[in-house]
Amino acid sequence: MELRIGHGIDVHRFSDDPARPLVLGGVRFEGETGLAGHSDADAVVHAAIDALLGAAGLGDIGMHFPDTDPTWSGADSARLLAATLDQVRADGWAVANVDCTVVLERPKLAPRRDEMQRRMTEMVGAPVSIKATRAEGLGAIGAAEGVVCTAVALLRRDEGQGR
Repeated sequence: MELRIGHGIDVHRFSDDPARPLVLGGVRFEGETGLAGHSDADAVVHAAIDALLGAAGLGDIGMHFPDTDPTWSGADSARLLAATLDQVRADGWAVANVDCTVVLERPKLAPRRDEMQRRMTEMVGAPVSIKATRAEGLGAIGAAEGVVCTAVALLRRDEGQGR
């Protein structure tokens, strides 16, 4: 059995558009300011995508879903994740797990963490854990100007399953 680890990171500032929804880990946070971005700016899903692509040696999110492509304008990041998983699986890989850490000052994720983990696990088809922490007032993230998410993914492939 072959194992590969990938790491992903995503950063988005909060949007100036009060109508833009906040989506993290595939879960919509009603009443919260959304993140600016070409798609729905779901930083948790984007970090997981980069971790999965990195582990499989398939590049990064910008190569597959460029922010210059109108196809992905306003897209639900779940679509990007599904397309990524199709590529990862086509290369013979299976996801063992994904672990995400979200750094933000608001909103509090603890009340929605289980929902986010269930949604991400459902989308990925393997266990996904989500942790949250604060930047303690340091820098732009500490000033509540945006959100950072990191993710680590472990892939496994049995002998003879690769392309």
